[in-house]
Amino acid sequence: MRSFKTVGAALALFVAACAAAAPAPTMIDDVAPGPSDAVLQAVVDGAWRTPEERARDQYRHPAASLSFWGLRPGATIVEIEPGGGSWWTPILAPYAQRTGGRYIAGWLDLASPNATDRTRTARAAFLTEYADASIYGAVTAVDFGMHSGLALGDNEADFILVARAFHNWSRQGSTDRYMAEFFRVLRPGGVLAVEQHRAAPGADVTQSAPTGYVPESYVIEAAERAGFVLAGRSEINANPRDDRDHPFGVWTLPPIRRTAPQGQPADPTFDRAPYDAIGESDRMTLRFVKPG
Repeated sequence: MRSFKTVGAALALFVAACAAAAPAPTMIDDVAPGPSDAVLQAVVDGAWRTPEERARDQYRHPAASLSFWGLRPGATIVEIEPGGGSWWTPILAPYAQRTGGRYIAGWLDLASPNATDRTRTARAAFLTEYADASIYGAVTAVDFGMHSGLALGDNEADFILVARAFHNWSRQGSTDRYMAEFFRVLRPGGVLAVEQHRAAPGADVTQSAPTGYVPESYVIEAAERAGFVLAGRSEINANPRDDRDHPFGVWTLPPIRRTAPQGQPADPTFDRAPYDAIGESDRMTLRFVKPG
């Protein structure tokens, strides 16, 4: 066990889009500052977060990102595929706990005929890791995958976060299925928040995804096919030092810091210095809204 900016202008854009051609999405620098969220900052500063997690804040800007996305007190939050040792869970679950909301992990499809004992063990380990209700509240997990979709009811969630998953989904052919599920599960006005390693504009996703990157256009087009409106995009997690040209894909960079192809022993002679100097990847930060 482990030891906003309010986007009012973005909502205005969405309303206008219902009556006319959709305007350009709002950039974070164009959005007027909203009321500060002291609880959000408190959980980002929470003593339960590990030093390793805190060290990544300089690249992932948790308070500013969640404010841009429009996370609100009392929200039903769904984190998609948090995995073991998720970076976002120690922020999202305590926030829900302290504001009267709910935290739900959509991770692993135990109803799938392909589910294994290892899958079930991983789910159980995740729930054990976040079992301290005084910190995390009542963390729950539901099935998520091609068999079950997202095992929640229609219009049940306020906020869905997808962090760094589209490079996998594009190769699995599951992006459209999952986007449709997110649209179904979100309440009208609900937010789909996306953080993703970003390929160069115009990149072919079939070529970039195996390296961990996808173009913004791939995510935006998939979301719009599902019915979402692009309400905002931010450069807060951009990294101009990332040229995306790394021998082992995005995993060459921190925090993975791979020195050999996946599955092979680490190479102690590999020169890590230029890749560590880049820092973490260049990332898109997108905010989509379900109309209604």
